[in-house]
Formats: sequence, C-alpha cells, structure tokens
Amino acid sequence: MKTVSHAPSLRRAPVQRRSAERLTRILDACADLLDEVGYDDLSTRAVAQRAGVPIGSVYRFFGNKRQMADALAQRNLERFTECVTDRLHGDGTPEGTGVGDWRTAMDAVLDEYLVMKRTAPGFSLVDFGNQIPVGSRHSEPNHRVADRLTDLLAGYLDREPDDDLRRSFLVAVETADTLVHLAFRVAPEGDARIIEEARLMLRAYLGRVLDGS
Repeated sequence: MKTVSHAPSLRRAPVQRRSAERLTRILDACADLLDEVGYDDLSTRAVAQRAGVPIGSVYRFFGNKRQMADALAQRNLERFTECVTDRLHGDGTPEGTGVGDWRTAMDAVLDEYLVMKRTAPGFSLVDFGNQIPVGSRHSEPNHRVADRLTDLLAGYLDREPDDDLRRSFLVAVETADTLVHLAFRVAPEGDARIIEEARLMLRAYLGRVLDGS
C-alpha cells in the first residue's frame, strides 16, 4: 500500500524504502496525536518524538503541521480508493469490464467511508481535507474526492468520465459529506437512521441521473 501518492505538500518524496518507512511513521504519529490533542495543539516536535525520528526528518518532508495534515488527508484518500477498489473487484470482476452496478458501487463508497470515519486514526479531524484548513488556500477536497471516484468508477459502470458524470459524483459527495458528518455529530459511531436517510437520498439522486441517461 502506498504511503502517500504525489502529495503536493511533500517537500521531498521518499525514494529509498527506509525513507518511505520513516514518512509512514511520521504520518501515523500525526494521526494518533490528532486524536489525542487536536489540530491546534499538534506540533512537529511532538510528532517527531512520537514517531521516534529526529525533528530534522519531519522538516525534510514538511515545512509545518498544515503540510503534514494535508499529506495525511491525501493518504486517507489513497487508502479509501484502494479499499473501494478491493471491495468492488473482490469477487473476481476485472477492473474496467463495465459490468458493475452503480448501487453496488455507491454502497461500497459509503460503507468504506463509514469504516474510515469509525476506525482510521485522525480521520475525524482530517478526513480528506474537509475538517481542518489543509492544502492550498483554494483547495476543494470534495472536488478531489469526486474526481477520484469518477476516474475509479467510470470503467466499472461502463461510463465516460465526462463532465456530467463528474458533476453527478460531486453532488453525491457533497450530499454524503454533509449528512455523514451530521450523523457523527448526533452519535459517536454515526446515527444509523441518518446514515440510512443519506443512503436513500443518494440512491434517489443517482438513480435519476444514472438510470435515466
């Protein structure tokens, strides 16, 4: 599994395995500390101490904690994508065969997102970049997620990854993001009834868009 793929916040991409493993430890420590102390009290020094690396190793990759959190958000997206891909093709269905159903794909996307919300360290604060100010000033994390899902699912659904499909997934992502965060504000593990309402709304919207085209 990749640590982080082409994160723009990285000062220097790891080349050797040892360097990649050190970056993994730094991001793991960052995630754990986010859960423990929050973003405001997070520091690069504390991350270095938790990761068991010199402070210079942290600054080799990141100039500040915002860049570090952005790389963690990017890694979350990479891992989420891998989990969705594994679930969709776990039954032996080859990628890009165009035999998938959008309902199966939607359930995989929502379910894997819920798993990360409940289990991934630091995810409740960083998410894919929505919760705290990471990335560039004008970054739109949900656009990044929607673009990734479009590229991932277009072949599975036998659809062209055109602007219409990207817009549909962006609307779905924005809707799911709002309702899932509401569910987790209501209950620590996510209110089941709100999550079910979110699933029904997504099915109704995507059914109109994808079945009617």
